[in-house]
This record gives sequence, structure tokens and C-alpha cells, in this order.
Amino acid sequence: MPTTDDRDVAEHWYEALQEQGLEGVVAKRGTAAYPSGRRGWVKVRHADTVDGLVVGFTGSRLRPQHLALVVGDEDSQVRLSGRLEPVLAARIGAALADAEVMGERRTEGETYTRIQTGLTVAM
Repeated sequence: MPTTDDRDVAEHWYEALQEQGLEGVVAKRGTAAYPSGRRGWVKVRHADTVDGLVVGFTGSRLRPQHLALVVGDEDSQVRLSGRLEPVLAARIGAALADAEVMGERRTEGETYTRIQTGLTVAM
């Protein structure tokens, strides 16, 4: 794996190699060791985000485990988000408190509560 201590070179690699499927770059202090059992570096990844319409959730409304999301028009396939961290789940739960329940549905082998909301999330 190539390495450099030149920031301009690292930025060039970050931009230029994305087309070849490079996820990003790893940055650490040049003098830092690789500590056993923990990370001593930072991954700088490319991030392409899209908006997803929240159409439901799994778990409880006040602390959802996953969000049911639609990307594109409302007739698109519903996908489940990754598991929500507790603090984020509580914040989203508060935003879902007044959403109208439309029943239960299934996607990806999971049952979710379908809701009517205008809430969108970046993913």
C-alpha cells in the first residue's frame, strides 16, 4: 500500500482514485504506532448521500430500532436502515411521536409499523 506524508499527494489520491473504487484514505501521525486492539488512525471516506423518506420503523415508536425508508418515488421498494444508536433513536422517536399509523407491513423479512410522515433523512 503506498504511503505519503505529503498532504497534497494524499488529497490527490483521495480525489483521483475514487473512480477506481478506492473507498478513501487512512490518516495517522507518521510517528504513531499501530496500537494492539484499537485504532490509532482515522479513515477518511467518500460519502455519497441521498434523501430517504421515512415510511415506518421497527421496534417501539419512541425508540425505533430501524427506519423503513423509501428512496425515489413513494412506489419504490422500502428498505430498512442500519440499527439506530440509542441517542439517535430517541431523537427520531420524538420526531415520529405524532405520525399517523397506517398499519403493519413487511420488507426484507422484517415487520415494520407503517406511518404517514414527511420526515426525510440523509443516507
